[in-house]
Amino acid sequence: MSTPLNRVPANSRAVCVDIIIRHQGGIVLIKRGHEPFAGFWALPGGFVDQGETVEQAAVREAEEETGLRVRLDRLVGIYSHPERDPHRHTIAICYTAEVISGELQSGDDAADARVVRQMEEARMAFDHAEMCADAGVFASTLEGEGFADHD
Repeated sequence: MSTPLNRVPANSRAVCVDIIIRHQGGIVLIKRGHEPFAGFWALPGGFVDQGETVEQAAVREAEEETGLRVRLDRLVGIYSHPERDPHRHTIAICYTAEVISGELQSGDDAADARVVRQMEEARMAFDHAEMCADAGVFASTLEGEGFADHD
């Protein structure tokens, strides 16, 4: 017996998207306004809504959290470690993207949004430092507290 589309079993895994947005010589990060990881920096992203593709979710989440309309250009990877989110088991699909329009601003549940050009010591949420490393965004390590350079 199949599960109706509007009912998700309690033991299912949530699907998320994260987006590495290249902008003004750096990448866009948001400061999380809510738990988990409130106050930590993160890639824009969120849950895939019922009835949308992961690509549609990535474009929607980018605009909701940053005010930027983006075009996806590359799949970075799929991240499924059971402990990547302390609240529940999530599976994240990460893309890189370029900005096609919009003005950078924090939105949705983001407390701040900014372009980071060099990151040496940033408190990153989830496994976003690994995603940035896998995409080859920065050569430096992404652990600690603070930014080396940002707008």
